[in-house]
Formats: sequence, structure tokens, C-alpha cells
Amino acid sequence: MAKTRLIATIVGALVAALTLASNVTLAGPSASADDTARFLAGIQPSAGSPIAAYTNDAFWKQHARSFDDSWNGLERRQLSKIRSFVSKNFTTPQPVLFYFFSGPDFLYADAFFPSADTYIMAGLEPPGPVPDLGKFSRGELPGALRELRASLNSVMSYSFFQTKFMRIDFSHGRMTGTLPVLMTFLARSGKTIYDVSLFDLQSDGTIHPAEEKIPNATAKGAKIVFSDNVGKKRTLYYFSTDLSDGGINTSGFMQFCDTFGHADSFIKSASYLMHSDKFSTVRDYLLKHSDSILEDDSGIPVRHFAQGWRLHPYGRYVGPIALFAGQRQSQLSEVFGKGRAVPIDFGIGYRWRPMESNLLLAVKDSTVTAMEIPPANPAADVSERKTRADTRGNIKEAKADPPRRRVRSYQRHREQTSVYNPYKMFGYTP
Repeated sequence: MAKTRLIATIVGALVAALTLASNVTLAGPSASADDTARFLAGIQPSAGSPIAAYTNDAFWKQHARSFDDSWNGLERRQLSKIRSFVSKNFTTPQPVLFYFFSGPDFLYADAFFPSADTYIMAGLEPPGPVPDLGKFSRGELPGALRELRASLNSVMSYSFFQTKFMRIDFSHGRMTGTLPVLMTFLARSGKTIYDVSLFDLQSDGTIHPAEEKIPNATAKGAKIVFSDNVGKKRTLYYFSTDLSDGGINTSGFMQFCDTFGHADSFIKSASYLMHSDKFSTVRDYLLKHSDSILEDDSGIPVRHFAQGWRLHPYGRYVGPIALFAGQRQSQLSEVFGKGRAVPIDFGIGYRWRPMESNLLLAVKDSTVTAMEIPPANPAADVSERKTRADTRGNIKEAKADPPRRRVRSYQRHREQTSVYNPYKMFGYTP
């Protein structure tokens, strides 16, 4: 009996010791922003970093292998092809990029606009705190890294974030907000991060350090200063802000953007929000302040480029996915039709398969008439209105119903997803 009690005591002590070890955090100063980003991205941090010891653990080695495999596939399938595409087609990039409705997607901002000095990104998701991995125990870190990989799955597989899942990932995980993703993409893209800071926006367009706790802040954000391995320092601003007319008119976000003058703009997987008049302010702002706009068909409707824009179509326009069936653009079909579009060998946007993806580069040129807008047709106007969101945001089908089999398929998709309102799915309620 005494021997049994002794064995039980030893076993209990070992379990307690292992539990304690798994919950021990690393003491000392916090890791630098660059080392934190590298660790999250599965890249060895600097030798003297306080988190370097974690990289000897099996969970981090597995995380690094998993990230290497995913990134190598993404590089082969997407990024190398995009870089080749950009080098051939974008000859006069601007130093500033506007990427609204972006979420934390620095990955494709950098792929398509690698030479920008300033990136201004915006989404609904909050930036969250700067990750302090030294406060995580060895028992917590494996789960945190798994959550990070899960949150990146859709953008690395299909080129876009699924916002309804992103909101859960960025609010309920061990690392919250968009900063862990932004920092991970910067590190994996070969950037060195010098500083990460949080700020608040005021309605006059000025930003203030978050620690000042200014009254009446209209939005929150993060500023990241980085560079390539060689080269000058560059800046990424991420704003958590409402871009609908009700939000953007009073937030000061446009006033902040005004300080940078004109820019290039990038719009991808934007859930067709700027097809709605409830996003007319941000749409008009981009049209006025952009020297060029690169977008898929979910961005600004092509009719807004009829005058003063030179259009360059790439890929193939096959229409929206079923969820956005009411947003088909007949004029865009004409722009892409009759061999006008240059093929692309990568996928982008909701139509993520390469042979179904489309990109439109609109370059401002006051001498150009890109297309003729047909005269007003009351009957057509009624038909178009029937494809738009009703007062609850639900898309109505056009009067001319598609074939019965297609209707049933669309209804099944609607029932299976249980999300028929795309505005609610992607974070906005008109």
C-alpha cells in the first residue's frame, strides 16, 4: 500500500510539473515587432530574441513546415504569376495605394503593387493589440498558431477572406484583430518591420496615438513601418472603419486620404457594395482621386468608367457567383468580349479559378471615351432595379426568370448557405 501511495505521489508530481511547465511564460522584454512577425510566419526570429527558445519546440517546427508548404504552393500557383503579370502591364505605378474593403489582405496588395511607398487599407475588422508572444505559455502557443493558420486558409487558397468567418477568427481567438495577419504577410513577403503602433482617427482626418485616448474618436487603426531587405522605409495604414455613406461622411477617413493626393486603387472581392448607392461616396472618392483602378467585377460598376478612362481587360468575365447573381453587368461582357481581354494564368476574386477570373485596369485619360452609355430606357431601369437590394438588402431576381433548373439550383444554394443577404454576410446592412 505504501509503495502504491509513493508511485501515485510521484506520478502526481510529474503531472503537476508538466502542467506548470506548459503554462510558464518567458520572462524579460517583449520580442520586437519584426521577430514576432517572423515567428508567426514560421520564419526563425533573430538569435537573441526572447521568443527564439520557442522555435526548438515541436509545435513551432510543425507550424513552420506547414507554412512553408502552403506558401510554396501559393508562390507557384499565384504570386510568381502575378509578379510576371505586373511587370508586363503596370509601367507607371503611383507611390500611394488605396485598398479599401481590404480587410488584412496585404498579401495581394504587395503582389500587385510591390513598389508603393504607402498602403492605405480599410475594413470593418479591428486591428486588435500588437501581439506579445512572451505572454503566451507553451501550452497556449500551439493553439494560437493553429488559429492563425485557419484564419489564413481562404485567402491563401482562394485569394479572398470570408468575412463572416474572419469576424469570428479575429474576435474569439487567442490573438485578436487583423494585426497578426498583417504582420505575418509582411514577414512572409520578405519585409523587415521596424515599428507597429495603434492610433485613433478624428473627424478632421488627423490620427493620434491610441495611448492619448482622444475623445470622440471616429475609427481605430494601426500603422506599420517596414522595408524590403534593402530599400527605404515604407508605411502601411490599416483603418477599422465603416465605408458606407453613413460612416465615411463623418469619420474623417477621406480627409486623411486627401493628404496623400492621388493614388492607384485596388478593389478585390468587395461584395459588389459599390454597386449600391449606399456606397456612392467612397465610390465617387476613388473615381476622383485615383490615377488608375485595378479591380475585379465586384468593385466599381464599369458604367462609371464610360468617360475619361482607358480600359484594359484581363482574364475572362463569366458573371458573378450565384450569391451575387443580380450583379451581372452586360456592359462588362462587352468590354471583355470579342477577344479584347488579355488572358491571365492565375485566379483572383470570387471566381478564383484561373479560367473564370477577371481583372479590369482603368487608367484615367480625359481624352478617352471607353464606351457609349445607352439612352435612358424606363423598362430597362425597372428591370435593373429588380436586380438590386430591396429595403432589407435581399436581392430580387430580374423579371425574366432563368431556366427552371437553374432557379432550383440557385434556391438550393440559398437554402444551403442560409445567407441570402450578401450585405449582411460581408458586414454591411444597407
